Amino acid sequence: MVNVVYYEKSDILLSQLLNEVPSEGQGIKIKGRKGVVLRVERINEKKFHVHVELMKEDKNKKEVIKKK
Repeated sequence: MVNVVYYEKSDILLSQLLNEVPSEGQGIKIKGRKGVVLRVERINEKKFHVHVELMKEDKNKKEVIKKK
């Protein structure tokens, strides 16, 4: 088991205890947002920093339902 800390830019998103470390380029979902792993840094034998880029949600993009 290893401690994996997820970062977006310099902000900590999530810290988890996992059996496997995610690989670079792997798709990931954190707090309901989709993203991609940019790089993985090994700090020591049981701690990893994973840098991710999350996709931006367009809050203005709503489905318009027309009433008849």
